[in-house]
Amino acid sequence: MPSNLFAGPHLWILLIVILLLFGAAKLPALAKSMGQSARIFKGEMKAMKDDDKTTGAAEACTVDNAAATPAPAQTPASSTPADPAPGAPDAKS
Repeated sequence: MPSNLFAGPHLWILLIVILLLFGAAKLPALAKSMGQSARIFKGEMKAMKDDDKTTGAAEACTVDNAAATPAPAQTPASSTPADPAPGAPDAKS
């Protein structure tokens, strides 16, 4: 595969084809929309990287806090049974 595909006459032919396809009037609008799309993409990528950094730091803090905090004590079981024994009288009647 040639390494000089976008150099010299190839680039000129590509630009002429683009000009014929889109027309001279639409090229500035096309360039503007491509620039806005690139700007939005860069902003979203930066936001994702910042979000990953803050999420990673928050996870590290919660892991550290969980290791330092003792587990809560378990409460004793209730003395009243949840289901009365079969044949036992109801407390409601």
